[in-house]
Order: sequence, then C-alpha cells, then structure tokens
Amino acid sequence: MLVSGKFVKSALGVALGLLSAGRMSAQTDASSVVAEVGGIKVTMGELEQEESAKLLSAHYQYYQAETKALNELIDKRLLEQKAKRENLTVDQLIDRDIKSQVKDPTEEQMKVYYEGLETEQPYDSVRDKILDKIREIRTQKVRAAYIKALHAETTVSVLLEPPQVNVNTQNAPTLGSEKAAVTLVEFADYECPYCQRVAADVKKLKEDFGDRLTLTYKDFPLPMHSRAEKAAEATRCASQQGKYWEFHDELFKSKELDVDQLKAQARSLKLDPDKFDKCLDSGEQASLIDQDKKEGTRLGINGTPSFFINGRFLSGAVDYAALRQVVEQQLASQAHGAGNAGSK
Repeated sequence: MLVSGKFVKSALGVALGLLSAGRMSAQTDASSVVAEVGGIKVTMGELEQEESAKLLSAHYQYYQAETKALNELIDKRLLEQKAKRENLTVDQLIDRDIKSQVKDPTEEQMKVYYEGLETEQPYDSVRDKILDKIREIRTQKVRAAYIKALHAETTVSVLLEPPQVNVNTQNAPTLGSEKAAVTLVEFADYECPYCQRVAADVKKLKEDFGDRLTLTYKDFPLPMHSRAEKAAEATRCASQQGKYWEFHDELFKSKELDVDQLKAQARSLKLDPDKFDKCLDSGEQASLIDQDKKEGTRLGINGTPSFFINGRFLSGAVDYAALRQVVEQQLASQAHGAGNAGSK
C-alpha cells in the first residue's frame, strides 16, 4: 500500500540536483580559461559561443545520455526509499508489489503471440521463450506504473540542465513581455510534422505560464520542405498587418502551405488581400527568413523543432512535459537566486 503523497517529503531531488548542478558548474563555467593564444586567454564562454555549431549537438547528445542515466538513478533511489520505509529489501519490495501483480498469459494468448513471429520453429520449441518474453513485458508495465506512483508521492526535483548558448533574437516575432522571467525561442519549419505536432504544446505552455513566459519564433525552413520557406514569408507579410501570431497558429493548424492556400488564409483572417499578395509574390520578406536560417546554422541546429529556453537547448521530438520541466527549472532557479539576494 502506497503512503499518501501529502505526508511524504524527500531530499532525493535536492541531493541529485545539487550534484548535477555542481557537475555542470565545474565543466561549463564560462569564465574558465581553456587556452592562451599569444598571451591572450580563451575562455570556455568564448569557445562555446563562437564554435557553437561544432559543439552544441555533441553537448546535447551527452545531456540526453545523462538524463537517461539520472532518471534510472532516481527510480532506483525511489525503490530504495520505499523499501526502507517498509522494512524490506528492494528485491522483497519488487517481489511483493510488482512481480506478484504479473499474471502469466494463457496458452491461447501465447499461441497468438507465436503466430506473429517470423519463425519456422515449432511452437513447443519456443513456448518457454515466449512465456519469458511476455512476463518481461508485463513486468515492465507494472514496474513503470509503480515507479510513476512513487514519483507522485515523493518530492523529486531535477536540476540537470540542457547545454546553453546565447541566441540572437533581433527582428524575431515575440509574444509576451520583455520582462518575462523565461524566454522560449523556437526554431521551426511550418512543413515539419514534429513542429506541427508540438505547436499546440507551445501554445499551452504560454497559456499556463502567462506573463512569466515570452515566446520568440525563428524560421528555419529545411531544404527538403519545398513549401516551408514561402509559408515563413507569408507569416512576415501577415505581421505587416498586425496578425503574425494569428497566421502563425493557423498554418500549424491547417497545414495548408501552397501559395494559393496561403493567400486564402490571409483573406480568412481579414488581411488586406492586395497588400498581402504583393508582399508574398515579391519575396520582400525572404531576407528576414535568411537571417534566421543563418543564426540557426551558426548555433549548430540541424533539425526542427529546436528550442532555447533562457538559452538552454532542447531539440527533436520534444513534448509538453520536457518543455515545462525546463521552464520550471528556470523559474525555480531565479526564485532561489532572488531569495539568496534578499537574505543578504
């Protein structure tokens, strides 16, 4: 039986967070001198910023590996703490609360599983392996649900941060206050399926955090998406008439990116059709898109969507939970800093 989350307090998150924060600080201190050239010092900050295109992807891959390892360590600590509270070993806890909940498949279910295998071996010769595999799958599902419940009843704070760089947001469309505690910069492509999928998550994030979060959008149309660049230009044409974000949202929702469809959507948003068409047909906004692409290339971006949350980099199939975690990290970090300043 799980203990109510109302009464459980854990130092697990703080301890892991401080360890990871210390590790990050030791390795990525911007003022650290990493070389001297003719007596002139080169700092880690200069290396990271000027050679970002060569380093960002590698740093992010390492961060992903660290995150996976940290999550596994957190799960291990949660099981250890639960077992200690119950005066059990971890193995005893797993036997009692996880393995005991796993039911063996029926013979008919195993035969159905067998039919899906591409094998010429007779059923009887692989039956035991099928049984072991199904037990493993079911055990993993029960364990995942159990760990999720432990997370819900225990305070777990993760401070391990993604790699950080400075992003130039000049001339980029912005939604929110300049004084917001957190700025989320997104490099995206209107034809990219992952960008289309995460658009609703980004919108929800803004709604949830309100004035504490500012959104900035940077265009990074990929070479294989033939309609993405013109779609990006269309949003800038809409911006001239004060409806950038409305057009932006509509494109991700409709996914209609042919030129005639772009013009039709401009009309549905009550934009001046002559002014919009002239802007789009002339390509007068193409230079702004090119600026964004150059900035993305300088940073080392090679896919979309790519996010920078107060400069912390996230990329790929990122979901709402991952974005929210980094936003909350940044808010907590600033609140902690303000608290320390106020106590002096």
